Amino acid sequence: MLDLVQADGTLNSGFEWKIPERYNIAADICDRWAVTQPGRTAILEVAADGSVAPVDFGTLKRNSDRLAAALRRLGIAPGDRIGVLLPQSAAVVVAHAAAYKLGAIALPLAGLFGPEALQYRLGDAGARALITDEPGLAKVAALRDALPDLTCLVSTDGAGDGALAWCDLIAAEPDGFVAADTAADDPALMIYTSGTTGPPKGALHAHRVLLGHLPGWSMMHDFPPTDGSLMWTPSDWAWAGGLLNVLMPSLQHGVPVVARSTARFEPEGAFKLIADLGITNVFLPPTALRMLRAVPDPRGRFDLSGLRNIASAGEALGPETFAWARDQLGLTIGEAYGQTECNLVLASCRAAGIARPGSTGRPVPGHRVAILRADGSEADVDETGEICVARPDPVMFLAYWNQPVATDAKFRGEWMLTGDTARRDADGYVHFVGREDDLITSAAYRIGPTEIEDCLLRHPSVALAAAVGKPDPLRTEIVKAFVVLREGFSASDALAAEIQAFVRERLSAHEYPREIAFRDSLPMTTTGKIIRRRLRDEAG
Repeated sequence: MLDLVQADGTLNSGFEWKIPERYNIAADICDRWAVTQPGRTAILEVAADGSVAPVDFGTLKRNSDRLAAALRRLGIAPGDRIGVLLPQSAAVVVAHAAAYKLGAIALPLAGLFGPEALQYRLGDAGARALITDEPGLAKVAALRDALPDLTCLVSTDGAGDGALAWCDLIAAEPDGFVAADTAADDPALMIYTSGTTGPPKGALHAHRVLLGHLPGWSMMHDFPPTDGSLMWTPSDWAWAGGLLNVLMPSLQHGVPVVARSTARFEPEGAFKLIADLGITNVFLPPTALRMLRAVPDPRGRFDLSGLRNIASAGEALGPETFAWARDQLGLTIGEAYGQTECNLVLASCRAAGIARPGSTGRPVPGHRVAILRADGSEADVDETGEICVARPDPVMFLAYWNQPVATDAKFRGEWMLTGDTARRDADGYVHFVGREDDLITSAAYRIGPTEIEDCLLRHPSVALAAAVGKPDPLRTEIVKAFVVLREGFSASDALAAEIQAFVRERLSAHEYPREIAFRDSLPMTTTGKIIRRRLRDEAG
């Protein structure tokens, strides 16, 4: 590939993809470093007691070679789907690498999934094997009869409940497994969509998907040096954001990644972890960043001198959180945009001079992104349209698993339709408006929820907020806001009226929430996105 950045610091408009014909993710994120620098740290595992254990690339290669050999001996073949249901740990990397070395398809599964969600994904994918731990085994114990294809269970916590012991399998196999000679276009990974707008679909990706993420990874993380950097995200590595925006590209560059498993995101704990380990780069979903805003005087209470960059994606960040990071942390957030089907195609980057409050950034070199009208023509400057990505593109999915009709519906000619709306300003910056499903139609106005939610967050009482449309016989819909209050504030009619007036004064009479419902929490996907569909159903 041509260099991403030119000598003057600007992005290279002549960037070209050079995707090799033969390529395997495991060789790139694991074996390549193990051959040249086997003792180089790949993962820093942080235990519940705060102790830290480094895991090097040599260990990742040895264990993934042996696990791949064991799985092959157990009958797992190229093309089979292997579920990975594990918390952040070196074992996640080993499991993925073993699947890729087999020529199998890794199926990442989030730890927050309950039995029904797991049954749906494992069953829909026809998974042959599942690599998990004791809590994961407990979830699937009652599902075995409903999952006839699932013939192989491996547990990192030892044998039991029909599972073989991870350690025993690895100990019994020799070194030197010969990995499958895969093509860059061969299937490698299947990530299920988050299900914000309907039943989750399995987005099948090729090995080339990692190469396609490298330019966007470099941009959103502000071109981190390969030596001296340390990455961390609280996002589950089963999500495209955690896996492909952080874990795999970092390992490909030889940058170590912190693995820390927690039941829920704790803002003060996050700042403490960054300070204690000297973490240089973090990836935080917008919801996590909004929770961090509630921590008073972070720079005064925590040593954040080593923190060089914050990256974010998953939903619109909003100018309020962007400004908070600059004012309170002295950092410019590298925002990015993508979907499970085609991730990390837009990004902002301070080092390249691409950063603007309220904007997701500009197209990452190598990706052709346009804002199109419903008839397929390109929208004018500042006109709202749909974000579309041209094919072919190395980050673009191969297909939805066993859903050819849904796959065909995702495309119009050369363009992949995202279902997300945005506008492009005169300088080429893309400003996210919302999912087409989330747009609110009120008195002939089309209203995106993002601007309303960002305004709500400016009120001193509001910790989290979501805006949806509620059916109305006069206006078609009215704006209804669901609000989670900060500590020290109590729900009341007076506070609701105050918040309504606050938004009306700053936005407009047609955008302010005519109804406000106070909640202790908001429904979210495992990726940290607000499930507005549920709130719309509740609004009635």
